Amino acid sequence: MIRHLKSGRSRAAQAEENARVKHTVEQILADIEARGDTAVRELSLKFDRYEPDSFRLGEKDIERALSRVAKRDLDDIRFAQAQVRNFAERQRATILDLEVETLPGVVLGHRNLPVASVGCYVPGGKYPMVASAHMSIVTARVAGVDRIVASAPPHEGAPHPAIVAAMHLAGADEIYCLGGVQAVAAMAIGTDSIAPVDMIVGPGNAFVAEAKRQLFGRVGIDLFAGPTETLLIADDMVDGEICATDLLGQAEHGPTSPAILLTTSERLARATIDEVARLLAILPTAGVARMAWENCGEVILCEDHDEMLAKANDLAFEHVQVMTDRDEWYLQNLRSYGALFLGPRTNVAFGDKVIGTNHTLPTQRAGRYTGGLWVGKFLKTHSYQRVLTDEASATMGAYCSRLCMLEGFVGHAEQANVRVRRYGGRNVPYGTSAN
Repeated sequence: MIRHLKSGRSRAAQAEENARVKHTVEQILADIEARGDTAVRELSLKFDRYEPDSFRLGEKDIERALSRVAKRDLDDIRFAQAQVRNFAERQRATILDLEVETLPGVVLGHRNLPVASVGCYVPGGKYPMVASAHMSIVTARVAGVDRIVASAPPHEGAPHPAIVAAMHLAGADEIYCLGGVQAVAAMAIGTDSIAPVDMIVGPGNAFVAEAKRQLFGRVGIDLFAGPTETLLIADDMVDGEICATDLLGQAEHGPTSPAILLTTSERLARATIDEVARLLAILPTAGVARMAWENCGEVILCEDHDEMLAKANDLAFEHVQVMTDRDEWYLQNLRSYGALFLGPRTNVAFGDKVIGTNHTLPTQRAGRYTGGLWVGKFLKTHSYQRVLTDEASATMGAYCSRLCMLEGFVGHAEQANVRVRRYGGRNVPYGTSAN
């Protein structure tokens, strides 16, 4: 039986906060829709205290940013992007076009075509998330997207050099220093100075996530993303230090980031709680991590591995780290998650920053029905058909005609009948089926 040794805040409190965010975003989107660049400029000044002559960076701005990034940092960015690019290219190679003759003279197929234009948002609030540039821009480029727009908020009153460097090295066609809802809305809706895109991708805070949700349909999005979520599934194979470190390492994302330990070991559960307390006394980001742990941290004691599996599939968390004596069993049986990290030698930070898998992942139980951002998200699968012979057209037409009349679609049936008459030599009166 599941026992909660530590629980987080109530769902009612979360719902109240979500409603506030929704209302704020609705107002901002309506303002940008109505006033375009003027609203964007006012919002940037209000939220970021940033009002440049142009939000778009020119070549000299990009060169200046690159010159301010240490060579070691540039090399590290290139290394991380190489890992992301390599995995994305391997993934792309598995996505194949198809053409098959399903019946004599009937050819069906599909083509995988890239989205024409994409807006990639890179967060830069508390933490300038350089890695998000790799995940979105590099992957979109591998997919074959023609126009890639990238935007990130100012950091300390100016474009963040490392983010700009990462965007440029990743292959962005346009780079903007613009943050928050105003950036996402400007890229999606378009203004006099920013041409609209077809798709918006990338993580962000609750307001950015809500903006993407409200804009979905007008543009495509990668997925609905909320605060970072981390779930550890562990048994006595590991100790409290590694569990506490991996929980707090993600809790520092923000005060609403859930971090949960599922375990069959009460010894490990209590050791982890004690170790969290110790680490919070020395962690430089403890101000944020402590709030996340107090509000959203949980330690759940389960009877056995089957119970942990069921609970994990129900939670469907963004990051799921498995450190047990049966990691392969979890790989084969877990069905709902964003990304999986198997064994104590790996961890979520590897996936976030450098190992090559994408860190833009589903949250808030969306892992039940979607995976994370990957090269396939930038591709659209479009079908086509071709009929090669008169006989095939007449045969297909006869079946189609009868099925259309079954549903009462006389005009549809006539589309089929004219082919039966023309290619099959049969006289089918208008408004009847080809018997």
